[in-house]
Order: sequence, then structure tokens, then C-alpha cells
Amino acid sequence: MSAASRPLAPRRSGGEPRGARLAIPEPVLDQLEAHGLPVAGTLAAVEDKLHAQVASSHAFVDEAARYLIAAGGKRFRPLMVALTGHLGDATRPELVDAGVIVELVHLATLYHDDVIDEAPARRGTPSANSRWDNTVAILTGDYLFARASELSADLGVEVTRIMARTLASLCEGQIQEVQGSLGALPPDVPQLEPTVEHYLRVIGGKTASLIATSCRYGALLSGVDPAGVEAAADYGWDVGMAFQLSDDILDIAADPETSGKTPGTDLREGVRTLPVLYALEAEPDGQLAGLLDGELADDDTLDRALALLRGSAALERSRSTAADYVGRAVGHLDRFDGTPVVTALTRLAEYAVDRVG
Repeated sequence: MSAASRPLAPRRSGGEPRGARLAIPEPVLDQLEAHGLPVAGTLAAVEDKLHAQVASSHAFVDEAARYLIAAGGKRFRPLMVALTGHLGDATRPELVDAGVIVELVHLATLYHDDVIDEAPARRGTPSANSRWDNTVAILTGDYLFARASELSADLGVEVTRIMARTLASLCEGQIQEVQGSLGALPPDVPQLEPTVEHYLRVIGGKTASLIATSCRYGALLSGVDPAGVEAAADYGWDVGMAFQLSDDILDIAADPETSGKTPGTDLREGVRTLPVLYALEAEPDGQLAGLLDGELADDDTLDRALALLRGSAALERSRSTAADYVGRAVGHLDRFDGTPVVTALTRLAEYAVDRVG
């Protein structure tokens, strides 16, 4: 199959392992509690309300809506709401609703992403589109968006406006990714060249925007002043960029025996992530370019491409870019100097680089 005839292959969000009902590891929660940053109660309340918020009197809608919730997940975005809530008054009940909103939106995008990616599995279980069909998966994602919108309305116009803008960013990022994919585009859809700038715009919309909103909600709803809210949102944006970059590095460099990840997923799908773009920028006519112009469905060809990337300077350059985003994220916390949560937020940002060596 030629590159031009491949099906559309936007970024796979990545199957997350099946987890417990509250998926943030207990040692992390215990450490936060020990430093005077209780978040376990907020996250437990988010989990309970998440299940209640998607309830439907129609049995099949109820089953489909709970499907990915029951499969587990990291609940990273609600954690960001809870942590940034400690920049102000972390006891405010609105933080629980905000955590539910961002997780519902995240889950909705997973239903939709699996349809776009034709993904067979999600979090260790068959994806909703493979268990039922694309129509059910799309409508279930829409249903979760609706339940998130309903809850945001209870928190006021500003919270709803923020989420509306975030949804626009998510959609724009997805569309731009489609335009930059190496698959055959639908008629009259203009092709975008997959450059570094294009890639950063895509992950900014698809990943960083919702994490930034999670941090904005935490600061806003805990009573932080407007300048502090903006600093928290900027922190979340840069953390989101750093974590997505680290995921893309792991897609190439991770040892499947220790990471549980299957390397080369993005390469197979024709997605040009930052390490690939940096490698091609350095050697536009090299061996890697020749391999990527062909078919990577063959395991041996994929392994050769991965070996070339692992031996190039592109991975270290990508790590450096991720570290730059981490540095910017931590810099946004300067205005909160002396606040106990700053240490936790700093270490969380630094983990994005630590996990890729």
C-alpha cells in the first residue's frame, strides 16, 4: 500500500491500561497528603459524581456511557484541577464538578478518537466502536459532551465559555492533524505539510488545551486572582505539551518489556511526531526518509526505522524540547512562591522529562 492510499491515520490517543476505580496510585496520594495537599477526597468525589452524571434512564445509553469509565484511566485532568485548587481554597465544592467536567470531555474525545483511528482496543478492552459500531461510539461521545455542558452551566457562564473554547481547540487540533496526515484525504480537504510547527499546533489543540483548562478551572474556582488564573493555565499548557512530547519519545524509545507500550505505533499510522520530524530535518534524503516513504506494516521495516531513530540525535533534541516546556511550566509558578503546592506541581512537570531519561 502506498502512503497516498493509506487510510486516514490521525494520532492515536493511546490505549491506557485497565486500572482501579481510582487510578491515581495510592503512594502519590499519600505523599501529597503528607505534604498538606489532600486531593484523595476530591478525586473520590469526582469518581462518584462521574458515574452519576452519565446515568441514563435508557439502559443501553447508560451501558455505553459507562463503558470507558469502568475501564479505568489515570484521571490526570481531575488531579490537575484538585492540585491547582490548592493555589486558593481547595475545599470549594465547585472543584469536584470541574474535575468531572474535564474528565467527561476527555472521555468523550476518546470515544471519537477510536472511531477516527479505527482502534480495536482502549484501556485493555475492546473499544466502543469495535464492541458496537462507529455510530454508537460517536453518539456516546456526544452524550458525554452534553452531560459535561449541563454540569458546566451550573457553575456559571465563564466556566461554560472556557469549556466551549477548549472544545473548539480540540476540534481544530484534530482537523489540522487530519490535514497533515499521510493518508488519503477526503475530497476538497487541503493538505497541510507535517512540519514541526504544524505538529506543535496539533498537540497544543488536542492535548495541551484541555490540561490548561483543568488548571484554569482549579485556580479560578478556588478563588485565585485573575493574573494567577492565567499563570496556572499557562503552566497547564506547557505541562500538556511536555507530556505529549514525552509520549511521542516513548513511542520510539520505550522498551516494551518494561513500559508495556508497543513501539512504533505512530510510525505505522503515518503520524510524523517530533522525533521523526527532527530526524528528517537533519537528513531529508537519508535512509529513514526512504523507509517512511514506503509501507511500514512489515515488522522488519518498522524495526529498521525505529533503530535509525534511536541512533539519531533526534531523540535527544526532542528531550531537550520537552525540557524547555517543563522549564516554562515551572517558571509560571514563580508568582505562587511560598505556596506548598508549588513543589508538587514542579515535580509533576519534571516527571514529563524524567520518564524519558
